[in-house]
Order: sequence, then structure tokens, then C-alpha cells
Amino acid sequence: MEVRHTTGPDQVPGLDTEALRSRFLVQDLFGTDEVRTVYTHEDRMVIGGVRPSGAPVPLRTADPLRADHFLARRELGVVNVGSGPGTVTADGSEHQLAAKEVLYVGRGTREVTFTGDGSAAFYLVSTPAHATHPTRKAGLAEATPVHLGEQRTSNERTIYKFIHSDGIPSCQLVLGITELADGSMWNTMPAHLHDRRTETYLYFGLDPEQRVVHLMGRPDQTRNLIVAGEQAVISPSWSVHCGFGTSSYAFVWAMGGENTDYTDVEPYPITELR
Repeated sequence: MEVRHTTGPDQVPGLDTEALRSRFLVQDLFGTDEVRTVYTHEDRMVIGGVRPSGAPVPLRTADPLRADHFLARRELGVVNVGSGPGTVTADGSEHQLAAKEVLYVGRGTREVTFTGDGSAAFYLVSTPAHATHPTRKAGLAEATPVHLGEQRTSNERTIYKFIHSDGIPSCQLVLGITELADGSMWNTMPAHLHDRRTETYLYFGLDPEQRVVHLMGRPDQTRNLIVAGEQAVISPSWSVHCGFGTSSYAFVWAMGGENTDYTDVEPYPITELR
């Protein structure tokens, strides 16, 4: 488990490209037959990935958690961002996840394993939890869709909300998938902040030779990260987050923090970005 400490907005102007990427961009997240995790001190979120190709791969605890099992004081969202199905087993109960299906695993679950033939890729997002909610699966048909944007502004998209107050209940984890319509490249535009929550973005469905330009930083001091498929961005509460791709793509957004209200955002008009 890699540990990343918080970065203040006043530090960002002095960072070069590599320093910026080392703090906010997570690469090589999906290990074959091993779970790779990153613990960020931004709202104590943990993100991870695994691509199982045979025997079950366990989700193990790590020293930074100071717990005898990973979910002793945490909850977990699992999203299959691969091309084929895989299985997540939580305390003996098997849950098959097709592509773009989501599983919520509640606090206190002692054993979690991942199984697949190499075509499934499981993205993991975990936040601290103070109560136990039942483990539950959902697909796109069970998600709450929100259609935003327009073709003429190249940001037509559908937001599928899975783990949220009117969907799968949780303590503080809010999670969903956004898919852009054909011909649209901009996501989360106009950009916004949510001062009470950290957000992570996991871009997927992107061809290997294509990239997403992810904008971050204070609205009047934006910076960019060039992001490949199956890479994640840690977005602190003080940072805007939006981006555009060189081809079609989708992304998993996940939030953790003080407020689970999905609409708790502070929008910034495009004309105010610098």
C-alpha cells in the first residue's frame, strides 16, 4: 500500500510536471493477480485495482490501516472496468460483476477475494465507515441516470449514480460512472468544487494511444495532468476537476468526506477559469 500525504493549494504553483503527477496521478494500479492500493490522506480514501486471471486474489489489510482486516473500519466500492465478467466473494457470498457493474461491500466484512480470467479489472474505492450497511450489487439498469450537456458543446453525457443517498446506502462513499456520448469529449464542464469532499477519477475505456487532459488546481490557478486509460486522479476538496479526451472514454467518480449529498457542489463558470 502506497501512502500519499495531503498537498495544500499554495504548494501547487511551485510543482513541476513530475512532482504534480507523483502527488495526484496514480499509474500502474491494475496488477495481474495482485491488489495494488494507494492510501491518500485526503479524507483517508484508499483506491486500488486488480486484474485476476486464475486463483482467487485476496484483499489484504496493510500496516497503514492498523486493522486486522481491510474492512474492519471501512466500506468498499468495487467497479468492474474490464471487458469481461469476474467474481467478487465477500465472506463466502459470490457476486458476479459484468463490465460496468458495481458492488458495495459493508464495514466489518472480513474476507474479500477477486476471481476472473484476465478480462475483468476491478477498481476499488474505500472510505472510513462508522456504521455497517449491507453488501449490495447494481448494474447500469439499477443506477440512477442523469443526462447532462449538449452535443453542440461537446459535453453530452450520462451520469450513472450507484452508491448514493437514493441508491445503495453507505456511510460516506458516493460512487458512479459517467459515459460520454459519441462525439463528446468534455467531462464535468462547467467545472466545480465540493469543499466538503475529496473525489477520485478513474478513466477507462480509452484506447492505449489516446489520452485525457485532466484539469485540476484552484480555479484561478489551473494545472493539467495527461492521463491514460486505467489511471486515476486524486482530486482534493480545494481543486476543480474536469477534462477532455482525444477519443471516447468513460470514468468512475467516487467521493468521500463530510457530506454525501451528490448536489453539494460549487460550480465555476468557464469564463472564470484561468
